[in-house]
Amino acid sequence: MAMAASTSTVLVPPLPRLLTTTTRCSALPYLPPPRLSTTTTPSSSPFLKQFSESRKFSLHQTRASSSDDTSTSLDTNELFTDLKEKWDGLENKSTVLLYGGGGLVAVWLSSILVGAINSVPLLPKIMELVGLGYTGWFVYRYLLFKSSRKELATDIEALKKKIAGTE
Repeated sequence: MAMAASTSTVLVPPLPRLLTTTTRCSALPYLPPPRLSTTTTPSSSPFLKQFSESRKFSLHQTRASSSDDTSTSLDTNELFTDLKEKWDGLENKSTVLLYGGGGLVAVWLSSILVGAINSVPLLPKIMELVGLGYTGWFVYRYLLFKSSRKELATDIEALKKKIAGTE
């Protein structure tokens, strides 16, 4: 009894992918596409067509370059010397440290509070509505008319003088 050996190739369609350009961080070359069978050609296989098209998009790479003659680069030594001069010029260093530490604690506590509010199911949407309502009221009250804009400007100037202690 002779058994006839036959080979069959099963082509599984690939999962749909979004064609996006990605930046490669590796210097290794691309591997060639796998050969599914010896009888299929790239023009007859939709998988290979899609693969070759996606490879065309991935060949367009964006590379970041750095140059030493950029005008936005900062000299770190100059920055540290400026900070050291300002720190040495302060009289109440303990007060600055206390206010800085208090500010960090306040930011930490507020992030905890916002996270707790965000975990309640309906409360974030209600807070958004309150914020939108207040924004609409502020625009109508202070920004819509010229006389109210002048009133807002005088209120801000009075507040600046009060904070600075010149009033």
